[in-house]
Amino acid sequence: MSDEEVKDWEPIVRIAARGEGITADGRHSPLSAPGDLLGLDGSLQWGPHHIEPPCRHFPKCGGCQLQQVDDESYAAFLGQRITGALAQQKIDAPPLTPAALSAPETRRRASFRAERQGKRMLLGFNEAQSHHIVDIRMCAVLHPTLFALVDPLRRLLHPMLRDRRAAGVQMTLVDQGVDLLLEKVEVEGLAAIEALNEFAQAHGLARLSVDDGYGPQPRWEPEPATVTLGGVAVPFPAGGFLQATAEGEAALLAEVEEIVGDARLVADLFAGLGTFTLPLARTRRVYAAEGARDAVLGLKAAADRSQRMIGVDHRDLFRRPLDVAELDRFDAVVLDPPRAGAKEQMPALAATAKVRRIAYASCNPSTFARDARMLVEGGWRLERITPVGQFRWSTHAELVAAFAR
Repeated sequence: MSDEEVKDWEPIVRIAARGEGITADGRHSPLSAPGDLLGLDGSLQWGPHHIEPPCRHFPKCGGCQLQQVDDESYAAFLGQRITGALAQQKIDAPPLTPAALSAPETRRRASFRAERQGKRMLLGFNEAQSHHIVDIRMCAVLHPTLFALVDPLRRLLHPMLRDRRAAGVQMTLVDQGVDLLLEKVEVEGLAAIEALNEFAQAHGLARLSVDDGYGPQPRWEPEPATVTLGGVAVPFPAGGFLQATAEGEAALLAEVEEIVGDARLVADLFAGLGTFTLPLARTRRVYAAEGARDAVLGLKAAADRSQRMIGVDHRDLFRRPLDVAELDRFDAVVLDPPRAGAKEQMPALAATAKVRRIAYASCNPSTFARDARMLVEGGWRLERITPVGQFRWSTHAELVAAFAR
């Protein structure tokens, strides 16, 4: 390539938050990877980090945005999402440990949309920035056990939906198999009831529930559905929350365990079903606060069965965060809030005198950075961060951060 030709090309230097590549002079290019060359006319020459997307539905399907980049670039993207959010809050980024990336075909929960169009039954994810459904015939991220139900579900749902009517489908891998929740589906008549039961039995479902607008109602559940957390079987509510991959859960837990260290009394805030509570309670006393009633009931049952030293509190931490006096009972605090973050809890955490360590697991770098700024201003040190990529090839970034006094 001559000097004049080189001037006509600019390298892609990084990936922006929404997944498009960016050159040093600020030009954006969709479906590019770091190291690609972007021409003045918008053409693209693939570089060493650009790979062939593994899924036939990419990029139309909205489930993935970054199948064109290799693992090295994807891990770097996750780290840049986090450091960029911290920079916006004027926080110097601490050392980042290597990103924990989940392997393809390991996603153990998914939410689909289904729609009947005449004789066709569409089932899949929405197109990017659209309500149109991509009728998936393969999936590079979904666990094969879940994907095996996609085509049979088309046949089950077709007679149950009126033309141009849509439904929701949630699938989660639990201890007993697949927990299936059908939303906006009306099961009317003996034939429909028998079809559900036959489907559940034929495919060995752990549970089949239907939500017709009044909450999930189990229609098939041979034995109570559970998920094992910290070696304890926890009752799993229909449509409940579980970390997206087993690898991701293990990575989050390993980092939280290391941060908590030898702390003897731990508070787990936004505890859910006990992803961190139950493993930590093997050798510690743990206070677990959670606002969702079904999760609280499940965690209480598991705590009683395990006979571990766990106190479960049904508490809305957005409306009633722990105050300084309550926090000062603990040696360490674990936070795992939803995407909105834990802003309401930060003032008391910043002011606490006796808590020595905080493990903050986040699924939103922006709200994490906002909360981190309040902690840093209160005298906490942000020591390290581990990026976690459970939602492989998406722009969704997760992390675990260590704070210390």
